[in-house]
Amino acid sequence: MTIQNISPAEAKVLLAQGAALIDIREPDEYARENIAEAHLLSLSAIENGDRLGPFEAYDTVIFYCQSGTRSSMNAHKLAEAVAPAKVMLLEGGLNAWKKSGQQSVADKSQPLPIMRQVQIVAGSLILAGVVLGYAVHPAFFLLAGFVGAGLLFAGVSGFCGMARLLAVMPWNRR
Repeated sequence: MTIQNISPAEAKVLLAQGAALIDIREPDEYARENIAEAHLLSLSAIENGDRLGPFEAYDTVIFYCQSGTRSSMNAHKLAEAVAPAKVMLLEGGLNAWKKSGQQSVADKSQPLPIMRQVQIVAGSLILAGVVLGYAVHPAFFLLAGFVGAGLLFAGVSGFCGMARLLAVMPWNRR
């Protein structure tokens, strides 16, 4: 099975001809910004065996993510999820779609994606630990070390406690 990368202009033509457009990002990312014609079927849902309706109705399915990296890295998994449809990947993802002048639907009232929140909080805590370690007391270096160890554990295990904590914060509840 060949999986073809296509430009935003080619994707627009295929959509007009009845192709399906599938966003594989997580629901919080999709809620903040997406392509109007897109259906959400997150990569994590695909990994859990979920499917979006009967793909037999579509000859062609176009997948996209934010930058095209997740789509490319998981192309064969995506193809299996929509067999027997022809699979294409939107080269450059949503970023390329917007850069080419195509429209997206943005809802800036939605919270930032959880992983961006994790990056902001972890970076802030590490920076604070280092600054306070130099300015106040060396024991504050432990804060930076603790957060770094947590990030390492999240990368190795796939479990991010900070993401789980941030997900239940009031600003992230829908």
